[in-house]
Amino acid sequence: MSTPLLIIGNKNYSSWSLRPWIPMKVLEIDFDERLIPLFDENWDAAIAEVSPSRKVPCLIDGGLTVWETMAILEYLNDKHPYAGVWPDDIAARATARSAANEMHGGFGALREAMPMNTRKQLPGRGINDGSVADITRMQQLWNACRTAHGSGGDFLFGAFCAADAMFAPVVSRLVAYEVELDEVSQAYVDAMMALPAMQEWHTAGAAEPWIVSHDELD
Repeated sequence: MSTPLLIIGNKNYSSWSLRPWIPMKVLEIDFDERLIPLFDENWDAAIAEVSPSRKVPCLIDGGLTVWETMAILEYLNDKHPYAGVWPDDIAARATARSAANEMHGGFGALREAMPMNTRKQLPGRGINDGSVADITRMQQLWNACRTAHGSGGDFLFGAFCAADAMFAPVVSRLVAYEVELDEVSQAYVDAMMALPAMQEWHTAGAAEPWIVSHDELD
């Protein structure tokens, strides 16, 4: 049986690529990875060969191709039902999926104002009415998840799960932009950043040579 192949973009910039990569690392789901540099001269041809949507991430498992992050996470849950991709408890699992989907479709002002960049510290940048509103809502959501379901560990639902994976790029942003958070949210960010997988991703991203100018605030 072949090892699944995860197609990703630059680790410095590609927030969506981090989302399936980190649970596969944390939950010890075996995979290989292939990085296609975003928007370089070979991007169009290279991504068209592997991804139906011509976007990353994309998971190739034998003859099956799965694209879109939430679809990849659900496929991992189906294939590895005991890995802990989602919480076991039905109420926690429903809430985790709700939170993950809110992240998938929301927080646009924050994402636009604070592009992911593992190489830089940008304190105070990206603060505007929209990003502040998103940060406020995110803290409310994290507090609610931790209060209702987080007693078994340091993550949103106790043990690390796909909901944490969906918020991992935002955690990186909040650290890079040195955003002040409430106590519960800061403890959660610290727990996420302490994960060896997060440290591995950030170290690799910081070492990359590629520059994507529209994601560089400077």
